[in-house]
Formats: sequence, C-alpha cells, structure tokens
Amino acid sequence: MLVILAFIIIFHIISAVLLFISTIHNAWWFATNCNEYTDLWSTYKNVSNTCQPTPSGATSAEGYLQAVQAAMILATILCCVDIFIFVLQLFRVKQGERFVFTAIVQLLSSLCVMIAASIYTAQRESFQTEGLQEGNYGYSYVLAWVAFPMTFISGLMYLVLRKRK
Repeated sequence: MLVILAFIIIFHIISAVLLFISTIHNAWWFATNCNEYTDLWSTYKNVSNTCQPTPSGATSAEGYLQAVQAAMILATILCCVDIFIFVLQLFRVKQGERFVFTAIVQLLSSLCVMIAASIYTAQRESFQTEGLQEGNYGYSYVLAWVAFPMTFISGLMYLVLRKRK
C-alpha cells in the first residue's frame, strides 16, 4: 500500500510540474517565417538574441486567450491544492471515505486543462497576428495536452485508492 501511495504522489507532482511549465513558459506557438513565438501572456520577437514583447491590441480575440489563461491557472491551482487535500485526507478521514474529495478536485483540474487546450486549439487563428499564422505548436502546448490525461488518470487513481485497505 505504501508503494501505491508513493507512486500516486509522484504521479501527482509530475502532473503539477507539467501544468506549471505549460502555463508559465513561452512556447505555445512558434512562427516558421520569422523569429516570433507566443505564450499565454504575450507575443515575443527575437531581436538580436534578446526577447522583446510586442504590443497587442484589445481585440475580441484576446477574450479567448484570457479564457485559456484563466483555465490553465485554475487547473494549476487545483492540482497544487489537491496535493495538500490528499495529505490531510490520508490522516484524517476514515477508510472507505478517503480520497473522494481529492479525486473530484483532481478531475476538475483535468477538466480545466482540457478546456484551456481545446479553446487554444480551436481559436488559435483568431488571436494570432498575421506574421504568426504559419507555424507549429510549441512544447508548452504539447505539455498541456500531456498534463490532461495525467491529471485525469491521477483523479481516477484516487477513486480506486479509496477502496484499498
């Protein structure tokens, strides 16, 4: 049982790290025709090996980006709070009732990641500038999609662990 708990905690921490990296780092989209890249917070142009943010105007497209930002932040917060809930429930709740709330919070975190990555995928063309239309998704975007099944599986593991003695 101790090995299972250690595995679940490590799996949960890896999920949280993936969420932090994908939320913070500036690699959601790389333009192929110029030295520009975007993240959830700004567009950057590589000018003589220094990264300078480019100004963005207030458009309706930024509403989609703000929704992605909010969902990723909420997913990261829920995942981090869930670790503390897990530890509290481990010692405070009687067996058979353990980890239900932990599983619910982790599944909500998974849902937030899925919503954020889906919005970004569906609306990428509407909030990119003309120079960034042709390009590739960056590794932060991929990490967000990898974090989705990891948080989902983690939430399901908490439900299965609830029945263990």
